[in-house]
Amino acid sequence: MAACARCGERNPEAARFCAACGSALPPPPVVPLETRKTVTVLFCDVTGSTSLGERQDPEQVRRVLSRYYEVSRDILQRHGGTVEKFMGDAVMAVFGAPVLHEDDALRALRAAAELRDAIAVLNEDLEAVYGVQITVRIGVNSGEVIAGDTIRGHSFAAGDAVNVAQRLESIADEGEILFGDATYRLARDAVRSEPLGPLTLRGKEEQVEAHRLLEVLPGVLSHIRRFDSPMVGRSRELQSLADAFERAAAERSCHIFTVLGDAGVGKSRLVREALAQIGDRARVLVGTCLPYGEGITFWPALEVVKQGTGIVDGDSPADALAKIRATLGDEVSATLAAERVAALVGLEETGDTAEQGFWGFRQLVEALARERPTIVVFDDVNWGERLFLELIEHLADSVRDAPLMIVCMARPQLLELRPSWGGGKRNATSIFLEPLSEDESRELLMNLLDVDMAEDVVARIQRSAEGNPLFVEETVSMLIDGGYLGDAGLEELPVPPSIQVLLASRLDQLSVGERRWLLS
Repeated sequence: MAACARCGERNPEAARFCAACGSALPPPPVVPLETRKTVTVLFCDVTGSTSLGERQDPEQVRRVLSRYYEVSRDILQRHGGTVEKFMGDAVMAVFGAPVLHEDDALRALRAAAELRDAIAVLNEDLEAVYGVQITVRIGVNSGEVIAGDTIRGHSFAAGDAVNVAQRLESIADEGEILFGDATYRLARDAVRSEPLGPLTLRGKEEQVEAHRLLEVLPGVLSHIRRFDSPMVGRSRELQSLADAFERAAAERSCHIFTVLGDAGVGKSRLVREALAQIGDRARVLVGTCLPYGEGITFWPALEVVKQGTGIVDGDSPADALAKIRATLGDEVSATLAAERVAALVGLEETGDTAEQGFWGFRQLVEALARERPTIVVFDDVNWGERLFLELIEHLADSVRDAPLMIVCMARPQLLELRPSWGGGKRNATSIFLEPLSEDESRELLMNLLDVDMAEDVVARIQRSAEGNPLFVEETVSMLIDGGYLGDAGLEELPVPPSIQVLLASRLDQLSVGERRWLLS
């Protein structure tokens, strides 16, 4: 909004004259066509394409490569990448531009692994139709680039990170995925890999650390939080969670408990500690909302159904349905409820509406809770889609005669999407986790350190972290990895790459006006 210098009235940014007094408004500031940002770049190249062209008709080669382009584009875009260009038989994609995400490095590695597997499937079709097969090699690297304005025809990304990704791809063997050390640091807890040691890459004076991707671990975050040190503070919040469970158990009712807080402030740790105190007095089922992907609306509900009924990957639809039916026991209309649960979470297709699926899911959760007090934990609810949030609210409003506690963890953005979340419900509690106090931050820092650290460095970590436990943990980890502990001469405290990306992604998703105000 643009404020009028004469009367103070706020007008839309595009307005040229004030709606209140008619005065001319200053022109909006020019938005730079290029920005610096940390992204992850992926290069994928078909190996042996020259010999393919020599053996096959050019039109046939074009059709083969078109199929490869189609498969590549679909996978890369599904994981949030932007395909900048196809260059002959090579594909370049950027994760983090035009909009950064805190898990761009992991998205790129997931896309690379899926692309490699998809080529194997594609080859079955290519062999049957054209009598040929293709193999690919992939390079991935993260780093700062100059990101242009693609709407105005500018190059999407340029910089050393792009060059290194291309060089890694060029030295990879057939079917290999190589990625740089910066990417590894941003996604290391979610992958299995082999270090390759320092590599000499063409055009690089200094050697480059690289890794060979073996596996991307399903359902694992880029950085797993540390829970090996004692939790600091949060005694009142822990008591609130304990009281909510006791009330749900005593009244045989449903209680929804929402833990709100910024990324890294300790939501997961708080809930973990509360569940540990409750112990075996309750069955615990956990589902996580995903930030992107196809068919993810009821993914958290699917995880809960699997855990609650014993469904495992590889079960046929009939076996899965039978396990749901058995869990429902003697419930009225158990067969119908089982079918509607299976349809809701995508285990079979029936054409049922979402509301019918809600009823079936409620029947299942009630059956589980009547057998044993149950706590259903939904993480990252701020990523939840509208229908999934309606499912949670349906449970909170409709579960009867069953000791059920629903714990939702979310960032404050949830209230922007759902301002009335939890409002008007008899058994609903919401708490907001504030940053740790200065004394609590210091206690956490001392718990994490096993060597002495210069006092001025300790003070700087406290100031930089501003009470956020994740910031403290990542900073300590970075200092340990870099061999900085005990260095009293550390003049400037570097920001951990994971924290840089987290902050940048939050900034990148603000509107132009919000960013302009924040940076002014």
